[in-house]
Amino acid sequence: MKFNLTALVRARIAIFGIFALNGLLLALWAVHIPAVLEKTGTTHAILGILLLLLGGGAFVGMQLGGHLADRFGSRRMVIFYSLWLSILFIPIAFATNPILLGLALALYGFGNGGVDVSMNLQAAALEEKYGRPIMSAFHAMFSIGTFTGSVVGAFVLGIHVGIPTTFILFGVLGVIITFACRPFLLHHVTKSEDHIKGEDEAHIKSTFSKKIYARILLLGSIAFLLMLSEGIANDWSALQIKERLNLSDSQAAFGFAAFAILMTTGRFGADWISNKFGALAVVRYGSLIAAIGMIFVLLSHTLWLTLLGWGFFGLGLSGCAPQLFSAAGKISRAKQGVIMSRVVGMGYIGLLAGPAIIGGATQFIPLTLAMILPLSFLLISAIAAGKIFSTSSE
Repeated sequence: MKFNLTALVRARIAIFGIFALNGLLLALWAVHIPAVLEKTGTTHAILGILLLLLGGGAFVGMQLGGHLADRFGSRRMVIFYSLWLSILFIPIAFATNPILLGLALALYGFGNGGVDVSMNLQAAALEEKYGRPIMSAFHAMFSIGTFTGSVVGAFVLGIHVGIPTTFILFGVLGVIITFACRPFLLHHVTKSEDHIKGEDEAHIKSTFSKKIYARILLLGSIAFLLMLSEGIANDWSALQIKERLNLSDSQAAFGFAAFAILMTTGRFGADWISNKFGALAVVRYGSLIAAIGMIFVLLSHTLWLTLLGWGFFGLGLSGCAPQLFSAAGKISRAKQGVIMSRVVGMGYIGLLAGPAIIGGATQFIPLTLAMILPLSFLLISAIAAGKIFSTSSE
């Protein structure tokens, strides 16, 4: 059957592929963590340090990626970082001690962070061409990628495929996907301040230093709070159910499943809601729905109500971060890559910080009671949403 796809549709499918690839490789690493730890003789305590190296590498990749996208364009950076991500995924499987594993994770993290910024720039540019919200669907594809990676990872572990074989196969697959997507990505070059024609440079710099900087800080701060809440669900939802309800590990695992399934589902519907009611509605009411879900978690003494709470938590959060990244892409025609890297970077710090903050709080209060923290952050986000989207793009 012959398909007559337009250039925009081809670009959308290509960007879908990059988002899904990023999620796929990340999930494959996650499900192989126990096996890699055993292979390299890495303790859980050292793993915490190694994960910081991965996160640090990602943050550096984000910030450098933003600058490079402004200079060379997001298309080139998507290709470069996707190839880096796929190729540097492989050495993780060949690490024989914690030091080599840490180096491999830092290099892989660098690619992960760079892809994160550049693919969001591509998505924001395509959204502008479409003239309607489409950002959340890209993040839904990332979720589909992580789900696929977790299922495939569990399968290959179950049939005892060796770690090197798995990582080589999927690293090569990543290279193939990147080259398959390459011809259809947008030829999108973000323009630095001194390349914007017809505008006064001094005025641009003045505007960037005041209004735009304040808007970047506001968007980044809300991204930090919302993705911090997401990170808490990733690492603590199952343990919260186990401790609160005194259930088995298998039953407690349904908490994260409820969160992840409704988050993915919500991302496919968030663009329609944003188009019909506006991005403000997605962030404000999404934060409130997630807050209601957390209230259920705090008060529930039954599994089903707790699962409903974690599900609402994921549903509410599902469209929020994509709206913030979309807004970041519209702040200014100057330094779009740098702007995106700042907002995505602050959100990523929140994603890493959330589990640690809850872990620290549990030294003083029960785990379930510590969930008051994400509840508070969500209420702050709901209140601040009006300020974010009332400010016009420059």
